[in-house]
Amino acid sequence: MKRILIAEDSNTMRSMLVSTIDELEKYSIVEAASGFEALRLLPREKVDLIITDINMPDINGLELISYVRNNPNYASIPLFIVSTESGDKDLEKGRALGANEYLVKPFDPVKLQELISKYLEP
Repeated sequence: MKRILIAEDSNTMRSMLVSTIDELEKYSIVEAASGFEALRLLPREKVDLIITDINMPDINGLELISYVRNNPNYASIPLFIVSTESGDKDLEKGRALGANEYLVKPFDPVKLQELISKYLEP
């Protein structure tokens, strides 16, 4: 079963992401309440997709993306940003750092499910 890491500091938003993914009934989920926690989990958990917020305490989502993309062990993992940051500059920065997809909160659950399937199913 493929695994998805969700790095999101808001319990409510993390629960929404988990329930959206659970509807697909194909993936297991690893949850991190901060970017720092996500970085601690990466060496211990093999993940196939990372979904991150941008605004988080300690290590933010952009720093997490930068770390993932610059580490050969994780560089090829698809990475989505789900954030309230909706400006063109935020989108460009996320893409420039290596995010595969960028969804603005409130996100469309069906769109997220479609993107997950696109990246994780052959």
